[in-house]
Amino acid sequence: MTIDWWTLSLQAVNVLILVWLLGRFFWRPVAAMIAERRAAILRGLADADAKRAEAAAALAEVERVRAGFAQEREAILAAAHTAAEELRAAQLAEAAKEAAALEAAARTAMANEHAALEKAWAQRAGELAIDIARRLLGRIEAPVLRDAFLNWLVAEIRALPELARRTMAADGAVLEAVTASPLGTAEQELYRARIAEALGAPPQLTFAVDSGLIAGLELHGPHLEIKNSWRADLERILADLNRADQG
Repeated sequence: MTIDWWTLSLQAVNVLILVWLLGRFFWRPVAAMIAERRAAILRGLADADAKRAEAAAALAEVERVRAGFAQEREAILAAAHTAAEELRAAQLAEAAKEAAALEAAARTAMANEHAALEKAWAQRAGELAIDIARRLLGRIEAPVLRDAFLNWLVAEIRALPELARRTMAADGAVLEAVTASPLGTAEQELYRARIAEALGAPPQLTFAVDSGLIAGLELHGPHLEIKNSWRADLERILADLNRADQG
């Protein structure tokens, strides 16, 4: 087999020219296009990464805002709950205050009504007692009744300490004998003598009439009074009854 070196050389030259032509007019533009495409892809990836980062940041901001909303909601609910509890406590306190005021007013009204009833009953009892005493008095002879009260007065005077009796009969001391009905001259002298005997000295004695005594004989002085009448007895009885009711 014979090799045609000339033909081989031409073919080699043709290959080299072809490679040069391809490298100059085909591979360089293709490589440039590939490089440009690669750069575009990298820029796209970078933009995508940036967009992804922006999206992540936006999502984080949304989550932060949502968390803030949740916290604010909890704070609003807590504040509303606290306000409701305070309002409820205030309303309960006001209701309790009003109830206490109503109870106090009711108790005061009941106490006033009870006191008024007691006063009315006491007054009625006093009036009834006075009426009974007057009726009984009408069945007793007046001289006998006056003698009994005179004896009781003399007994009370004698029961006084000696100093009290001397003070009542001292010079310048004027005593007043009060009866429920007027006394005659003879009765006045009798009363004056009995009272002087009980005091141990004759006093300056005047006489007065007070029908409110119902019956009795009282001795009034500047320093001492001896109440010896049915009115005084009734007043003492009513006072004892009132103390018993209060106790």
